[in-house]
Amino acid sequence: MTSEHRPSRRNVSPVLRIAGAMVVALAFACGVYLLIEATQPTSGLVSFSFLLVLPAGICAFVAYVSDPWGERSAKSYRLIPVWILLAVVLLSLVVLREGVVCVLILSPLWLISGLIGADLTWRLRRRRDDDGEGGTTYCAAALLLPLVSMQIEPYVPLPQADVAVTRSIVVDASPARIWPLLRGIPDVRPGEGRWNVTQNVIGVPRPLGARLVGEGIGATRLANWGRDVRFREEIVEWQPGQRIGWRFVFDHIEGWRFTDRHLMPDSPYFRVTTGGYRMEPLTSGRTRLTIETRYWIKTPVNTYSRLWGELFLGDLENNLLALVKQRAEALSAAARSR
Repeated sequence: MTSEHRPSRRNVSPVLRIAGAMVVALAFACGVYLLIEATQPTSGLVSFSFLLVLPAGICAFVAYVSDPWGERSAKSYRLIPVWILLAVVLLSLVVLREGVVCVLILSPLWLISGLIGADLTWRLRRRRDDDGEGGTTYCAAALLLPLVSMQIEPYVPLPQADVAVTRSIVVDASPARIWPLLRGIPDVRPGEGRWNVTQNVIGVPRPLGARLVGEGIGATRLANWGRDVRFREEIVEWQPGQRIGWRFVFDHIEGWRFTDRHLMPDSPYFRVTTGGYRMEPLTSGRTRLTIETRYWIKTPVNTYSRLWGELFLGDLENNLLALVKQRAEALSAAARSR
């Protein structure tokens, strides 16, 4: 490129360059999203290409286009993923109508991989002392990389993991007092349980009640969590006064009015499998009550996913434990006052 062409391009406002690049990048990302939804609606978005490669490629593209002469600082490059993430969050919530939980889980991955793409672009330009030559090739490669990755990924096996999330609480009541509550609490009242981020801030439904149909192994607990979130728990462990365990059955999941359709508990990449309570008698008539929930995952980022599992399922478990504790201690106090 000759020097006489440079002044006209240098006169283009950096804001306009960044805005134009972001519009192109977001349109490309939206196109990839719609393509994945059309071809792999059940598991396509939980992929290495969408979670990590796509944001890195988009941020590399925007970072290069917004600085055609390689004059901007590393800090300005690293701000690009932040602005793109904000735009993606708004686009996801308002236009694509994704749920809050999906966007919350996606955001750190997109930000980190976007920072890697932008930082790599800055380092390559410093090393090459780039004056704009080869920019078209680099930008095309940045956007083509996610598409190429999507073709390769089906041939790469994903890791699988069985995970357990466990929480405990000490209840000032005997196992005999607690046991009827573990069979089911059919009338959970507003305000019962414990405040937590997952249900009070993010908006995951709270339990409204559960009742046991039958007795012993083979019986069924029917759970209602509101917003048409209903499921069954088939009893597979039954030791009165000691422990109760179940297998989750999600046979009417299509009717759930839950905001995060990609986070249903019986999907090709995430399945909640079993759960249960166990009791350990302590001194002075107290009991240690423990709840465990097990799930299976198959994602490209299992370690990262487990962190969210600890938060979300841990919050749900803490709420259930607090509910049982409040009911059991109230019954014990009433019995002592008679």
